Amino acid sequence: MNLKELSALLGISQTTISRALNDFPEVSEATRKRVKAAAITHNYRANPRAKGLATGRSMAIGHVIPISTKHEIVNPIFADFIAAAGEVYSRNAHDMLMSVVADVDEERTYRDLAAKTSVDGVIVHGPKPNDSRIKLLKSLGLPFVVHGRASDGDTDYSWVDVNNRRSFERAANFLLDLGHQRIALINGLEFMDFAKRRKDGFLDALNNRGVIARPEWMVSDEMTEDFGYRSAIFMLGQPVAPTAFIVSSMIMAIGVRRAIGEAGLKMGSDISVIIHDDALSYLPNGAEIPMFTATKSSVHHAGQLCAQMLLDIIADKDPIPRHILLETELTVGESTGPVPK
Repeated sequence: MNLKELSALLGISQTTISRALNDFPEVSEATRKRVKAAAITHNYRANPRAKGLATGRSMAIGHVIPISTKHEIVNPIFADFIAAAGEVYSRNAHDMLMSVVADVDEERTYRDLAAKTSVDGVIVHGPKPNDSRIKLLKSLGLPFVVHGRASDGDTDYSWVDVNNRRSFERAANFLLDLGHQRIALINGLEFMDFAKRRKDGFLDALNNRGVIARPEWMVSDEMTEDFGYRSAIFMLGQPVAPTAFIVSSMIMAIGVRRAIGEAGLKMGSDISVIIHDDALSYLPNGAEIPMFTATKSSVHHAGQLCAQMLLDIIADKDPIPRHILLETELTVGESTGPVPK
């Protein structure tokens, strides 16, 4: 039985039925009991649209994905995040509305979503320093959570982030403790906030230990296997080459490992590699013994946290910003060892 049929059977409006099933206080106890009993008898289950009728919500969460220029958002890491967020939405009877747009249309898309009340809130991906989207969403009054943080700007908003600066500082210190001083950084796009923080952490560790960072050993671009491979091939071919790499993703690190092998070197003894491991479901870092030494933080878990935080903000109608800063776990694998003599 659908909502319309149940409404006709009971002689009660669809809105009142939805409010009764969702325990709204303005519905009398007698009506609530009558509606719930009829729903059980006739095997009626409320759907998101029915709940939206009662609450005035769309029962949908928005994700706006810009694609006209290169972004970390096109990295397959995004798939694990979206899958995890979708699980949370589904458990809470919410749909996901994904808008894939040109970069120049991103602001207009957010304005349209707010004006048409197409979604109850949005998750912002790939923040940049002084990200203009945050100011826009606050002015629109559209609830939002940022996956990451936008440094150098207004931090009075809700976010879930990894402590990227601390993570890469730990990674560099681990290599320094093994005697490495010729350490290279293969990073993601550094106009993205997470990559900027990772570079800052890397430089903090080297500066604190009196090690000079070489600009030619610090590169950044889209996080692809090919970029990792080409960067490592170039660096390893120099008269003075790095003895260790810190790499911002598993995907790039696979390219680095390929370059090390083609150079006739062995990873873990001749060359050390530390990666950031997003704990991807489709690309695990080995089995019992990790393939790569890694700073590990699950992007799947981050997706769950972002989704639940946003749903809580929408339900509570609470404007007070909420923050979750995740620390990474440093796991030692087969890819690191003492600096070669």
